Amino acid sequence: MITDVTASEETLTGRALVEAGHPVAGSMSRAAATVVFEPESARVQVDEQFAACLRAVADASASLTIPRERVRAGAALAFAVEYAATLLRSGRRVRSDGWFAARSGSRPVAEEVAESVVAAARRSTDERRVRHLGYLLAEAAVSPDLDGDLVERALRLAGSLSWRQLAVLAGVGRRERVPLPMAPLVDAPRAWTDWAAREDVTDLQRLGLLDPPALNPRPGSVLPRLRMADLRLTRSGVLVHRLLVLDLLHDDAVTAALADLGLPRS
Repeated sequence: MITDVTASEETLTGRALVEAGHPVAGSMSRAAATVVFEPESARVQVDEQFAACLRAVADASASLTIPRERVRAGAALAFAVEYAATLLRSGRRVRSDGWFAARSGSRPVAEEVAESVVAAARRSTDERRVRHLGYLLAEAAVSPDLDGDLVERALRLAGSLSWRQLAVLAGVGRRERVPLPMAPLVDAPRAWTDWAAREDVTDLQRLGLLDPPALNPRPGSVLPRLRMADLRLTRSGVLVHRLLVLDLLHDDAVTAALADLGLPRS
């Protein structure tokens, strides 16, 4: 029996969810939905296994009704499509180690990670982060050296960081190409913004994302002043930087983070 589909039912589809990302991902959302749900009509392509994973998580999340959470979920999937298409054009193929394969008593790892990414995007009230959450999903799909637990670890670490902290990680990660300032950081700046930015750097050190580690000086001791140029990504920092593709984080964000620290861009 053929039944009519109501307008409300049409909005509760996986495709409609991806298209709902328009306020964050722009017109790319509609193109991304076509790539995933109507690939024969799309101008660009992604691997079919990856597209099937996105279809599954989009369909599972289609009934989201909180408007802005729905926007962020759709945008994250759209950005995943955007970066996956870029990776495919550059010759990076999806992994062939069972990432997309069903497991006994469980879903494919790819779907579990995709669901985690959508959940993280829904919580990201700072919507600038959503782009890089989508990128994580695509990057994990072409990284056979990273298992699901490690990807989830990176996602949890990323979820604890502010946008300014992501910008600091981005700046440190590209320091070989764009040198960081040699001026020392002020340890206890008086202005609130400067103080908060300095605390952000210290927290990154304490979380084990940046070296050298934060020091706890003894009373009366004098420690050398930390410079941005002294900072290096730890292994955990490299993991977050790589999976969130912070190489593509806009330079303006790095410049703004340095300005909050009272430093010029070198």
